Amino acid sequence: MAKLKVMCARSMHLVIGALGRDFARAGGHELEFDFGTVGALQAKLDAGETADVVILSRAMVGGLELAGGLAAGSRTDIAKTFIAVCIRHGAPRPDIATPETFKRTMEAARAVAMSDPAVGGSAAVYVPTVFERLGIAAAMKSKSLLQQNGVEVARRVVEGRADLGLTLSGEVASVEGAVIAGPLPAPYGQDTVYTGGVSAATAASDAAKAFIVALTAPAARATWQRAGFEVPQA
Repeated sequence: MAKLKVMCARSMHLVIGALGRDFARAGGHELEFDFGTVGALQAKLDAGETADVVILSRAMVGGLELAGGLAAGSRTDIAKTFIAVCIRHGAPRPDIATPETFKRTMEAARAVAMSDPAVGGSAAVYVPTVFERLGIAAAMKSKSLLQQNGVEVARRVVEGRADLGLTLSGEVASVEGAVIAGPLPAPYGQDTVYTGGVSAATAASDAAKAFIVALTAPAARATWQRAGFEVPQA
């Protein structure tokens, strides 16, 4: 039996929590989760905090590997999410197929929920750059309903406080009554690949590696897909 601390991007909290409970029951292990935005977790790592397993953006985990912070050969792609347009269940699907129709849909919306860029999540930082590129940043400023995370974005849409939401697909799928209308149109779409790794300093290397294997096992694929994530092909 081992006790593992897992530092993980917040958008994955439901699926990682569910798969983690299965793993803990099967092996008699104990898991402690630290979920947060990519920015917040990066700050913790920079401040010297550690975890037995990290599941973060591919770039962050790659940086840890280059710095010697990961066990050799432990870096593994886990799942992929994308920035999605969120609508309430039963609402008409908006036309977001092209940059021009997406722009018109944003301009016509009464309010659009999105994560606050100050929080530091990947979608929060990226969405304002799309508005800038489309030339609608000023118009969107007055109708943007800023939230602390993507789950809150989807909830504001379900509640009717916002017509649309822009956040990661995994966070939309975690909120009952929220529906993914589709990704941002090309060339504005952005995928985020989450990658796992085992800390080079862990005292529970075997259990940590086994946890990553469990997350990427064929039996876990349906759980990932229901949660709004794409998984690497076997």
